[in-house]
Amino acid sequence: MCPGQGSQTPGFLAPWLELDRAHEQLSALGQAADLDLVAHGTESDAETIKDTAVAQPLIVAAGLVVSSALFASRDELVGTGAVLAGHSVGELTATALAGVITDEEAITLVAARGRAMAHASAVTPTGMAAVLGGDPDEVLSTLEALGLTPANVNGAGQVVAAGTLEQVAALRDAPPPKARVIPLQVAGAFHTRHMAPAVEVLAEAAAAVAPVDPSTTLLSNADGTAVAGGAQALDRLVRQVSNPVRWDLCMETMLALGVTGLIELAPAGTLVGLAKRAMRGVETLALKSPDDLAAARTLIDAHRS
Repeated sequence: MCPGQGSQTPGFLAPWLELDRAHEQLSALGQAADLDLVAHGTESDAETIKDTAVAQPLIVAAGLVVSSALFASRDELVGTGAVLAGHSVGELTATALAGVITDEEAITLVAARGRAMAHASAVTPTGMAAVLGGDPDEVLSTLEALGLTPANVNGAGQVVAAGTLEQVAALRDAPPPKARVIPLQVAGAFHTRHMAPAVEVLAEAAAAVAPVDPSTTLLSNADGTAVAGGAQALDRLVRQVSNPVRWDLCMETMLALGVTGLIELAPAGTLVGLAKRAMRGVETLALKSPDDLAAARTLIDAHRS
């Protein structure tokens, strides 16, 4: 599992860059994104890496670097029979790991995506907030009444609402019954109509990419299903920018496929937290630092198909 925006914290990549080739790999990805990802992953403060144009390439690059530390090659990853899934921008990471696009294509696309979404966010001040708990129907009814979009339906009693800052503030001041509202550290109403301009930019960038079919099962945020081919995967990545993320359906598909073990790549923790509540009985591991690599390899050996 590959996490999405908001999972990053200052300095989270510092321990990873002590591994062989990790610094070189991250530097190369940064060059492709025209960003100093080494500095952003080790030295930049929380406000700097909250910037959408920085956060998105940083998260995708982190997933690629950490995957390289876990698997000697992509063939080794495929050989495990793994199911791949990414939340929001993490779907770009998963798509690269599935071999649909190259790492350089992924980082080029995510750089374009991040810049375009940052620009779209600047048109109208927007934001997002997690709604935890409450009756699902009452939560959705409250969001509709406030003009908010359920941008991420994450399962495990969590929905992320998105809209203007005034709408998010109104939700915070009057949450649904028995629910908590937590504003998120993101700079826009992602996966809503507010991101429509970014779809056009990403579509233009994606037109230069020649995708291939996934080398292992790759799930889509659109509806939780496995993508049929490379062209479909790329098309869904483009449309995902302004469409809701159905992570709840991704988890349902994992269970239906017989998944028994989950590893979340760094910056890890959020998706494992959801899985612990929605996928009971499935072993989980948040790969936060190189200290977790041995445990991750043990989990893979125990659950590989």
